[in-house]
Amino acid sequence: MKKTTIIVLSVILALIIGAVFLLQNVNFNRLGADEYYVQINKEGQKNEVTLDNGEKFTTYDYTLLGYNENGEEKTLTFMAMKELRKDAYLRVFVKEEKGVTSYQEVKLDELPDKAKEKLANQP
Repeated sequence: MKKTTIIVLSVILALIIGAVFLLQNVNFNRLGADEYYVQINKEGQKNEVTLDNGEKFTTYDYTLLGYNENGEEKTLTFMAMKELRKDAYLRVFVKEEKGVTSYQEVKLDELPDKAKEKLANQP
């Protein structure tokens, strides 16, 4: 009986540790999302927001053409909490029902070939 209790407690402890690790290290906004690639080729639309408590902060809205790994085009609109670096490349995560859920800056050599080609030919 003691051996069974130890095994059950060990399994429960392992599940708890696994759940904590998962919650801390997985960005759920990226799970199941389609990936598109954009280049920041214009300034974001600056918006100043005032909360009910009087606190103010600034956001920047971007609408850019993005391309997936197959070179398929999509217009993407998203918000950033800071102005993004001009000419930077981003991997943008898009969910059909939510739109853009996350993004991260990537280097030119990390872009898929077809997306890189399309971005290079943008006006």
